[in-house]
Amino acid sequence: MEKIFIRDFTPNQTVSTPFLVKSKELRSKKTGGQFALITFGDKTGDITGQWWDNFEDAIDTFDKDDIVFVRGQINLYRNHLQISIHRVRPCQPNEIDLNHYFPTTKFDVEQMFAELLGIVREFQNPYLRQLLENIFADEETTRKFKKAPAAKTMHHPYLGGLLEHTLSLVKLAKKVGSHYEGIDVDLLQTGAVLHDFGKIDELSYERAFSYTNEGQMVGHLVMETIMVHDHIKQIAGFPDELRRHLLHMLLAHHGKLEYGSPKLPNTPEALMLAYLDDLDSKIEAMQRLIAEPHASGDWTRMTQMFERPIYRIRTIETPVAMEPGKPETPAADVMTTASVNSATPAEKPRRPNIRPNNFNTPFEGLADLLKNG
Repeated sequence: MEKIFIRDFTPNQTVSTPFLVKSKELRSKKTGGQFALITFGDKTGDITGQWWDNFEDAIDTFDKDDIVFVRGQINLYRNHLQISIHRVRPCQPNEIDLNHYFPTTKFDVEQMFAELLGIVREFQNPYLRQLLENIFADEETTRKFKKAPAAKTMHHPYLGGLLEHTLSLVKLAKKVGSHYEGIDVDLLQTGAVLHDFGKIDELSYERAFSYTNEGQMVGHLVMETIMVHDHIKQIAGFPDELRRHLLHMLLAHHGKLEYGSPKLPNTPEALMLAYLDDLDSKIEAMQRLIAEPHASGDWTRMTQMFERPIYRIRTIETPVAMEPGKPETPAADVMTTASVNSATPAEKPRRPNIRPNNFNTPFEGLADLLKNG
């Protein structure tokens, strides 16, 4: 059957197409009774559906991570597309093409990985260079690193997203680390390569994006710290002070205890890594939000990450994104944007909740202007 992708939906369109089920639950109607709330996805995005009536006989025939055929009506609600569901049935195996359902980085994975290895080979510190080369010498580890997303939903949530985020962060580390005196740039870049490495086993991404049992029980900060410590023990003469600095960076890269870091950054390199990681994650998420298809008006929808709408109007034209390995374009020139219908009146943005110790609290402090986990 022909697949219609979410990015191509338009309001008031009737669609009949397969989706991956991201979640499903029953909720109570205000008027009494229940309705089914289902999140569907494909490689171009997600869409939420409401199944108001006559779902009882079909709702138990499929579950999360199944691929189902859906018939329904596309509606625009609060600047966001939704689907009013008429019918759902499980797809047969011969109706499924898994390549339709998982978002993928827009960059060439092999080019990104080759560029990353080229940066590592230029390290002046032989111990850090040897450490990373040993880690990437394992074919299965490298395969997972090239494929893994950087997160389930928050930032770089697509196949190849971890590699894309890592390469971007390594480049940022070189530029910012070189700006300050006394920074061990090799150490900072090594921390950038390894800071999310545990996600190759923390996340499951073979059929749908979720957490593994190990990821739920241990988490990527601890998983990658154990892995790196084990590799360091295999390198003769690896300096103990260098080991201590690197492991501290991994354990502290979330920046705050409440964001999951067991330690706060106690070195300049650890502090830089925490802030640059947060910066790269939030810029990618904000650019993706601005470029959401079908959005209209001057403001985006609210999201959990930002807890406020984002202003969509840009001051530059949308350029063609450069691929890794090609001459770099200034950061301002690679901003992904979406076309905006200036004739459409801007929806008045909803005022986000303002709570103590929250990023949205005015003048909370300079650090909180840059850091929100």
